[in-house]
Amino acid sequence: MRVDHVVTSGTFSLDGGTWEVDNNVWIVGDDREVVIIDPAHDADEILGAIADRDVLAILCTHAHDDHINAAEDLATATDARVYLHPADEPLWRMVYPDDDYDPLHDGQTFTVAGVDLVVMHTPGHAPGAVCFHAPDLGVVFTGDTLFQGGPGATGRSYSDYDTIVDSITERLFALPPETVVHTGHGDSTTIGEEAARRADWGD
Repeated sequence: MRVDHVVTSGTFSLDGGTWEVDNNVWIVGDDREVVIIDPAHDADEILGAIADRDVLAILCTHAHDDHINAAEDLATATDARVYLHPADEPLWRMVYPDDDYDPLHDGQTFTVAGVDLVVMHTPGHAPGAVCFHAPDLGVVFTGDTLFQGGPGATGRSYSDYDTIVDSITERLFALPPETVVHTGHGDSTTIGEEAARRADWGD
């Protein structure tokens, strides 16, 4: 079992603005099978990292376009299903007006290479934002809910600051402090490090 990491580059667009972004794509599995977390920008680069392994599922932490814009190409290439929390339906439809996904729900479990990934619904950055917790690995994949240094952005449509703070403090900070946080952008951190910074966020 291992966690592979690919950084892909492209743009994020919402509310009439467009920004250049680098995204973390996480590939969790072993030499035989994997799941992909956050299929961003470049399907070919992600496929290169997967090589000849079977893709069991394509998991989306939320439906901002920079986190899903390679989803359908990857699904076509791998014959894997795309999973997303249905509360992000409006964001998904901005990118894929005619393509469907399979719904995620809080507490749902995906098993890859004998390791469970548990879905945690953590709204705020987006209504359907989720994290994927792998207790046996001591890792949580937080998308844009929690970064090194604090919460994800909440200044655009479909987001809310108080909601993301509640999600982080009530759900993520309940995880063991040594849990490694693999984020949607930038460097990884730990739950303990970010909990210690909570007083710096403001209210």
